Amino acid sequence: MSEPQRTSTTVPAELPSAVAVLPLRDTVVFPEAVVPILVGKDRSKRLVEDLLAREETLVGLTAMRDAAAGDEPGPEELYPVGTVARIVQLVRFPDGNFRIVVQGVARARFEPYVQNEPFLAATVEPLPDRAPTSTRVAALHRQLLGDFATIVDRTPYLSGQAAALAADIGDPGRLADFVAASLNLDTAARQELLETVDVEARLERLVRIAAEELEILDVGTRIQEQVAEEMEQTQREFLLRRQLDAIRKELGEGGDDQAEADELRARLEEVDLPEEARKEAMRELNRLEKLPAASPEYHVIRTYLDWMLRFPWRAVTEDRIDVAAAREVLDADHHGLSDPKDRILEYLAVRKLKADMRGPILCLVGPPGVGKTSLGRSVARALGREFVRMSLGGVRDEAELRGHRRTYIGAMPGRVVQALARAGTRNPVFMLDEVDKLGADYRGDPASALLEILDPEQNGDFRDHYLDVPIDLSQVLFIANANVLHTIPAPLRDRMEVIEVPGYSIDDKVRIGADHLVARQLAEHGLDGAAVEIPDETVELLASTYTREAGVRALDRKLAALARKVALRVVEGNGDRLVVTPDVARELLGPEPFRAKVAEERDEVGVATGLAVTATGGDVLFVEASPVPGKGKVTATGQLGDVMKESVEAAVTYVRTRAEQLGLAPGWAETTDVHVHVPEGAVPKDGPSAGVTLATAIASALTGRPVRRSVGMTGEVTLRGKVLAIGGVKEKVLAGQRAGLTTILLPRDNAPQVAELPAELQEAIDLVLVGSMDEVLDAALLAGAAAPPVQHAA
Repeated sequence: MSEPQRTSTTVPAELPSAVAVLPLRDTVVFPEAVVPILVGKDRSKRLVEDLLAREETLVGLTAMRDAAAGDEPGPEELYPVGTVARIVQLVRFPDGNFRIVVQGVARARFEPYVQNEPFLAATVEPLPDRAPTSTRVAALHRQLLGDFATIVDRTPYLSGQAAALAADIGDPGRLADFVAASLNLDTAARQELLETVDVEARLERLVRIAAEELEILDVGTRIQEQVAEEMEQTQREFLLRRQLDAIRKELGEGGDDQAEADELRARLEEVDLPEEARKEAMRELNRLEKLPAASPEYHVIRTYLDWMLRFPWRAVTEDRIDVAAAREVLDADHHGLSDPKDRILEYLAVRKLKADMRGPILCLVGPPGVGKTSLGRSVARALGREFVRMSLGGVRDEAELRGHRRTYIGAMPGRVVQALARAGTRNPVFMLDEVDKLGADYRGDPASALLEILDPEQNGDFRDHYLDVPIDLSQVLFIANANVLHTIPAPLRDRMEVIEVPGYSIDDKVRIGADHLVARQLAEHGLDGAAVEIPDETVELLASTYTREAGVRALDRKLAALARKVALRVVEGNGDRLVVTPDVARELLGPEPFRAKVAEERDEVGVATGLAVTATGGDVLFVEASPVPGKGKVTATGQLGDVMKESVEAAVTYVRTRAEQLGLAPGWAETTDVHVHVPEGAVPKDGPSAGVTLATAIASALTGRPVRRSVGMTGEVTLRGKVLAIGGVKEKVLAGQRAGLTTILLPRDNAPQVAELPAELQEAIDLVLVGSMDEVLDAALLAGAAAPPVQHAA
């Protein structure tokens, strides 16, 4: 009589109610199995990125019914039964793909699907093993162990340790899964075994599969014995030919591989390499000669030697050291920019006196469109050097700059080495664009990699990870540019000489437009040979009322739009000669989008005009203040930063200390709330220089005295009413000019910066230096009250 059967159910670990599902092509993952998976499709990469962002590791894995289906299969194209697995390792490749290593956790049914985009997700139904404990299961367990050990001994694709690992597995269900994952089965057979939750049935199926595999191995052994006899002569001939090739190599009669190695050796002897670079190149060449051309390592070494030969180790462009000619080139290419031009001319003068000086590391900081990048091209033209440009915006991988080590597949030198190789000289003008927009993540910090590149004390011995030999960067003239300075890390900023490049005044823009932009746009639109004239007053109209920026990019685009409309008129035959007057420009371009005169607004109570500096240059900032009945609470709105909120508090405290002089009734502070708002609340604002503007708006609101709308102001204010110095004087004055202000109040401590402003700018605007808030209020507030001042409640 047979022994009664008892059924034990293996319950998997606690699973989530739903998981993201990763479709697999020709792959079935079993519980407990560890499997590497290459993730290259867009939807699959989005799934992995989402898991990483949420710090989750569980993912559903299920095979596709048809391996030839599309890249983004739907639920109906996937098997319903799969495996919940845990991601145990993730590797990113340079091409953006991933390789993940997963370990199966439990069988599960993925139905219904709850999400299709941006990736699949489904409800999880665990499928625990049904494992009857019987003598038949034990017999099947033992039979499968023996057959699997025999297969391991006779099969090259299985490691010898696989049999030992199988012998250590006591659970029949786990053994069945281990053997199923190890054997070379097709996807359909693997899926059938995965869907079989009854352990006895699964063991029976695997015993049959193992028997078939052993029979195939027996037949294969007999076939190999027959083929071996037939191949003996062919193998003998192959070995003799290999010996003949070796003899020819010893006699110096090598074939194509030897000829290629000889060519590389001749080229290396012709190139004047530094000693360490020559030793490394010869060492790699000797390795190359010992490798067959079919070896992957052969092509790695071949590419490395090509880069060693391509890099300009000794090639140097001779500087054209003519200070007067360089000044002419710089002045012809750029209007203004006196500080950067002077610094370049100083470098030339010193270089003429001391030929072996190290190149400076300049950093041009200013708003977009003021000519920072194009200045680098002009410097290269003035020096007679090659010009290379490298954009750093969004670079997050340190290997982008230092290169990848040769142990990685597809390794390449860093972008610095590649740029010098393109230039063909080791002393070009090297423009580092957008250095303030570098990023950092798990792949390293590119800003830290720049420390060695831009340090004059270190860059004479820079090492690229790919070439791995010293490279001299000391003669490169590095010019970095940035829109803002505060996002550049302090150690990197310390290695650069910062030169501020302010925005342009209206007069500057007119000169740039008339001297450079108009002729270029007419030529680009086929109007250089036509009788078309765009006078200076039209350029001034575009610069003052159709654009509002620190640079000239928007002006250039408006001139391009004007040129297109003029081209249409010329083609339609409207006149032999066309002078684009301001009236014609308004007719062609439509209404002016910007009001040129803030001063044309009426004077208001509680509204003051401030000046600020942004990443795009200077800008006008309006501050509104309003008193309301309350208990002395101060409210600040408009997306203000912590520093600006503190300025609001300081401004209110100043007004309280001067309440008697301002004519405020006693006790007003206990019965009045003050609400301060800075419009454009979606734009973050911060900084101490709005203190004067805040105090003026609050004083105006409480006293009822209107603020002169034609007056702009800037400065930090203290509790005692002192006005402290600020930065960005020129940018703020230019912003005031663009907005049509007639008077600008500046801190008295900024007198040196005011003196450096262009004469035409000082003449266009009345610049008043103030040292206290009393002076500010006298200049900014009208006498008398347009509305009753705040009174103390009875």
